[in-house]
Amino acid sequence: MSQCLFCDFVNKVLSVEPVYEDDQCIALHDINPQAPLHVLVIPKRHLTNVLEVGEAEETLAGHLLRVAAEIAKLKGIAEGGFRLTFNVNRDGGQSIDHLHLHLLGGRQMNWPPG
Repeated sequence: MSQCLFCDFVNKVLSVEPVYEDDQCIALHDINPQAPLHVLVIPKRHLTNVLEVGEAEETLAGHLLRVAAEIAKLKGIAEGGFRLTFNVNRDGGQSIDHLHLHLLGGRQMNWPPG
């Protein structure tokens, strides 16, 4: 087992039931959901957070966004609306040091979020 929980999911060290998977990412239901639908879209390549997304990762970042939008459509929340969030470092609410995108929906989102 590695020191990164999400890498263990990606590498099939720990078994999970993906919502979606392709050669670049895996999407999973959050174990502590903050909305009726709360899915994490996780790149298979280990990056700590968006601070490590450079020019070489722009295509990957766009892919994560597209996958999240497709999941929102498939799960029936796209028309009503949803929220996409990247948490960065401790004060930003990041609890696992592997880049991941939160897709939240199925209820009215409040603002400000914090």
